[in-house]
Amino acid sequence: MLTSNQVSSEELVKIDQEKIWHPFTSLQSAPPIHISHGKGAYLYTHSGEKIIDAVSSWWVNIHGHANPRIAEALTKQANEIAHVIFAGFTHTPAIELIYRLLPLLPGHQKRAFFSDNGSTSVEVALKMALQYWSNTAKNKDHQRKKIIAMDGAYHGDTFGAMSVGARNLFSEPFNDHMFEVSFIPFPDETHFEEVLRQFQQLVAQNDVAAFIFEPLIQGTAGMRTYRAAHLDLLIETAHQASVICIADEVMTGFGRTGSLFACDQLEHAPDIFCLSKGLTGGNMALGLTTANAKIVAAFNSPDALKTLYHGHSYTGNPLACAVALESLKITLEEECIDNRARIEQKHSTFLNHIQLHSKIKDIRLQGTILAMELDTGEASTYFNSIREKIYPYFISKGILLRPLGNVIYILPPYVIKDQDLDDIYQAIEDFLNHEI
Repeated sequence: MLTSNQVSSEELVKIDQEKIWHPFTSLQSAPPIHISHGKGAYLYTHSGEKIIDAVSSWWVNIHGHANPRIAEALTKQANEIAHVIFAGFTHTPAIELIYRLLPLLPGHQKRAFFSDNGSTSVEVALKMALQYWSNTAKNKDHQRKKIIAMDGAYHGDTFGAMSVGARNLFSEPFNDHMFEVSFIPFPDETHFEEVLRQFQQLVAQNDVAAFIFEPLIQGTAGMRTYRAAHLDLLIETAHQASVICIADEVMTGFGRTGSLFACDQLEHAPDIFCLSKGLTGGNMALGLTTANAKIVAAFNSPDALKTLYHGHSYTGNPLACAVALESLKITLEEECIDNRARIEQKHSTFLNHIQLHSKIKDIRLQGTILAMELDTGEASTYFNSIREKIYPYFISKGILLRPLGNVIYILPPYVIKDQDLDDIYQAIEDFLNHEI
């Protein structure tokens, strides 16, 4: 057994390089940074350096690392039961979590299906939507099978989630194996009327099963924002044509966009929600897919063939549910609400200060998310060469900022201090002034 007392950090990292395959990382990449522990908005390396986690460790850690209340909830649950099969059994953490969460979601959500992460929550949503039409169609000729998504979408890395995401260099080896999806252009200000017309034409064919979207902001596409009013029109149009609407709130949920859920800013609610990331405050792997009464009714049948035959070994894991319940309680407390408003105001002040900088092509603010698209003379893509400079520069300054190509974004834990935000802002301004 390897321990830090027996083997140096350098030797452990060497073993990592030889044995571990990291996500979104070339096998020829530089050695990973060896983290010993975290506290609040900080990560600490084995060599004693402190790093501000300005991206919430892939957008999940909303209440800070080693949150004592969440750790206590996890420990308490671990001393009771860590896992039990969720087919035919249940437990209190799952029941209480869903009892508290469902009333908070827009659109009168009636039931929740547990899975393991954002990608699997999307898989469940797609299967719910497609099987809804299978369960309700009078015959196969009336069964709707088409799905609409947005250009630039990202919904995960499993095959269904990839299918409704943008076709790009990441997905290219698998494109021939993904199902067909109709993509509408991103609904920005300048092209929305054309987007709406195209959407209306698609749903008018009466063969569209579902419309899936990231509400208000597309994360992986570069934190691209669009108006709530535009999404409202798309959802209204979809519902008029009986199309099921799926909101992927995996990234936007639990306060990220200025409201508890991004869809709280809409007049028209989706039928299905996909949740993960901030669901457990970044402490355990957990996904949820919720559905309204219309969807649930199509599965509420004595006919065994109308059952949703889907599940995961760790579905409804008690540890994850206990952690998610405590995270939800923290999220709803006044201190956390005030922190989110404080971060948004700090972002807004910095935006007003930096928005006219010659190296900024565009700057976007949505709740606690601030994104800056840099003008580098190259196309704005994930593979813009500036990304190779941004990440190591900020790491050298003690800040974790993982860019999306030429887009620098700040998406911090809600517990981050004002001084840490000021340090991040100053480091960004220094980078713009001296490194591009």
